[in-house]
Amino acid sequence: MTIYHGMLIRLTAVLLLLQYCQAKTVNLDFNVTWVNANPDGLHERKVVGINGQWPLPVIEVDKGDRLIVNMYNGLGDKETSIHWHGMFQNGTNDMDGPSMVTQCPVPPGASITYNFTIPQNGTYWYHCHTDSCYPDGYRQALIVHDDQAYFNDMYDHELTVTMSDWYHDLIEDIPFIRTENPTGAEPVPDSFLFNDTLNTNIPVEAGKTYLMRLINIGAFVAQYFYIEDHTFRIVEIDGVYVDEQEADTLYIAVAQRYSILVTMKNSTDKNYPIVTVADSLLLDVISPSLQLNQTNWLEYNSNAAHPQAAMKVEISSDLVPYDDMKLVPHDRMELLAEPDMTIEVDVIMDNLNDGAGYAFFNNISYTRPKVPTLYSVLSSGDYATTAQVYGEYTNPFVLGHNAVVEVILNNLDTGSHPFHLHGHNFQLVSRTPSYGPSFQDFADGDPVPFNATENPSSSFPKYPARRDTFVAPPQGNFVIRFVADNPGVWLFHCHIDWHMSQGLAMSFIEAPKQIQERLSLSESHINICEAGNRSYEGNAAASTEDLLDLTGQNEQLPWLPAGFTARGIVAMVFSCVSAFLGMAFIAVYGISGIQSKEDTAAVVTERDGL
Repeated sequence: MTIYHGMLIRLTAVLLLLQYCQAKTVNLDFNVTWVNANPDGLHERKVVGINGQWPLPVIEVDKGDRLIVNMYNGLGDKETSIHWHGMFQNGTNDMDGPSMVTQCPVPPGASITYNFTIPQNGTYWYHCHTDSCYPDGYRQALIVHDDQAYFNDMYDHELTVTMSDWYHDLIEDIPFIRTENPTGAEPVPDSFLFNDTLNTNIPVEAGKTYLMRLINIGAFVAQYFYIEDHTFRIVEIDGVYVDEQEADTLYIAVAQRYSILVTMKNSTDKNYPIVTVADSLLLDVISPSLQLNQTNWLEYNSNAAHPQAAMKVEISSDLVPYDDMKLVPHDRMELLAEPDMTIEVDVIMDNLNDGAGYAFFNNISYTRPKVPTLYSVLSSGDYATTAQVYGEYTNPFVLGHNAVVEVILNNLDTGSHPFHLHGHNFQLVSRTPSYGPSFQDFADGDPVPFNATENPSSSFPKYPARRDTFVAPPQGNFVIRFVADNPGVWLFHCHIDWHMSQGLAMSFIEAPKQIQERLSLSESHINICEAGNRSYEGNAAASTEDLLDLTGQNEQLPWLPAGFTARGIVAMVFSCVSAFLGMAFIAVYGISGIQSKEDTAAVVTERDGL
């Protein structure tokens, strides 16, 4: 047995060496500029393009390749960055991309080079991670091919499908966090896109099997997905291979990915609708002109009819998606051991003293620091293991190297939230409720926090599904586990971009001593900070003398005074404005004096042109 085990290890090492010997370097130059586009045919607007083009290029690499992207910010009026969504960035945390977390934002006229190796496989995407720029078009698929995938012999062709919500206005021009919107109602999209357009035909061959990679690259709205008169087999979620499971409907939240095998029918006399349906339960107000459902087609025969879908419209009863908790990882990774560290957080949406709506983990609304958190790690010496260094309002948690970490998330909000963890995928060990008709019912009752007595570890699955983006049900909860085996600073946040802008994020500072041993701040990253007039040393307040002194740190606004409500704040603000205007009119009238009858008649005559 020992001899066999040794031979197996040597064989694995040889195969890995062979794979990396065959790896290549993929060099890309991105000139990021504004271009015009009209993807839904309803409104032309400027969008973020690359090398003068939009839609953006799909990046395709092989497992083991090195990806080098030289990005120049030619936007002129916007800072930017690139996050490689789902990439672990082992040893390259400084390439992860979120601004003021692992780098300074790239100012107009400056450049950055992202350079990292891809030891992963599966379906990913890339997008801007500075302010709210990716809904303006800066997002696209990143595909990692793997010649060792267990399902490679099970399909004939491969294709990628993206789905997204779409706004006709620039995100900066859409009013959101403001006194007039105390409930924090998210702006409703103007349309929904399929591969960045509408009414798409996907040519297919009868009898063939296709690997379809599905990615929700939207900013807000989850979408249901199905194909009329077809079932499919799920083989991957968020870069993790799973045992094939037959399904007919998926619920794909923003940032989530699925790979499915679809076998075509043997007849070519019909074309079949591919249907995506926006989750209307997420939308506050729905305009009659907003088309929630889209029909695209598996095109067997270009000369045959392209029928509109016979829509399933009752989400609670007709659109019941496959439960991702039931998927079994193909590698049979077992449930992680009892956690070394448990982080329990409550999600709430509430108002601060400007009357606007914000989002909170444990009453903290993420407020970005004055120094990128990774740079604080690199410049804080022995204080790197002290969470206080990273600021009160970045919601920081310091994780021990190789610790098993459990996150218990209680969603006290009446809306669902897709949460994403950078640098890892995690085990899905518990969720209340599960998918199905009861999923939304929790929004109508009281929040249900996680109860360890009612949900003991013994009830967790033996082989939990893993992914990097997981949906918290309305007023429900979930529990996830992962191993802190990837030293770096990693965000954990809601991937609804509106909620991210409201502060629904926290920071995991993982193995800070190991970060200091393995990473150093490059000259090019320093240059980017200097070009944007930002600090690259010190604590969250940019203090280098006393790292525990957070005087001057960026802070969230104070809470509403006791007794005030959001509606009361709005009423008070408008009352004050009305009173001020009224007094101003009185003052102006008083200063102008009282006109005589003759003067008044003359004014009337002049105004009326008599």
